[in-house]
Amino acid sequence: MKKIKKVFILVLIVYAVFTVINQQKTLNKYNRESVELSEQIEEEKQNKEQLAKRKDDVNSLEFIEQTAREKLDMYYPNERVYIDTGM
Repeated sequence: MKKIKKVFILVLIVYAVFTVINQQKTLNKYNRESVELSEQIEEEKQNKEQLAKRKDDVNSLEFIEQTAREKLDMYYPNERVYIDTGM
């Protein structure tokens, strides 16, 4: 009878140790994921700030004028535009 108790206690201890080890592995995995997600959140916050600034810039007259000049080749009336064809 004493041998059965000892075996049962040994099995119980092995099971407890195995369970604790597995739980620690799971906790470590969740901690790593938490850190990675926190970093992603910070990156997205910075991206959001940059986009908000760009949104404000897009509505400015300077941006509209620059875009019209560079992409649409639009200029003010009576404005002289010189193009260097020597290159």
